[in-house]
Amino acid sequence: MGYILLAGGAEFGGMMKAPDQRAMELAGGKESPISIIPAAAAPDENHERAGANGIRWFLGLGATNVSVLPLIDRSSADDPAVVEALRHSKLIYLLGGYTHHLGQSLAGSDSRKAMIEALKSGAVIAGSSAGAMVLCEFYHNPCADEVVDGLNLLPGACVLPHHNTFGKNWAPRLKHLIPSTCLIGIDEETGMLDDGPSNSWRVYGKGEVTLYQGDTVETFTSNGSFALF
Repeated sequence: MGYILLAGGAEFGGMMKAPDQRAMELAGGKESPISIIPAAAAPDENHERAGANGIRWFLGLGATNVSVLPLIDRSSADDPAVVEALRHSKLIYLLGGYTHHLGQSLAGSDSRKAMIEALKSGAVIAGSSAGAMVLCEFYHNPCADEVVDGLNLLPGACVLPHHNTFGKNWAPRLKHLIPSTCLIGIDEETGMLDDGPSNSWRVYGKGEVTLYQGDTVETFTSNGSFALF
């Protein structure tokens, strides 16, 4: 089984160097294939620029095999070439942007199946902001004030990205809508990766990770570790 990296936003800069370097290490090193999924940035036609930022970031970290996949909507999520690339990727990174568009693009797709296959084969699946949200069992669609089924790579969880700015404001409503779900608030320039002992999670980066489980609220800073569920 591979690893999952969840980031709270403001990816590809600042204090995100540490978690992304660790993800590259877990993926097999600088020569391992990295695939960037830009679909969340497609609704405002920002996917090309966002993808280019991702390539520049990982090349700056020493990666030698980075590509942006042309996965921008539900149709392209079933593109055989995209699916094959995902199957052979060792690090798959879902960019931030429009959460519901990303979630609906991947839901039930061959790309989702390929991502799960890659994870089971030892790959690292990473997501920032919207990318982190859709990896969980549920994600919040604030535009419609609803909870939507995610890709369920992390059952029983729902990410609140940008927690130090606006994400924390979602907590009361989500605790009411999905009371038995663990809400994971992740600050910007902060990530959490399940690379600790016995699959525990470790915090990387600038800010904090806040867990809401029932009536309990716990906060963890950089280098802190914790177990989920």
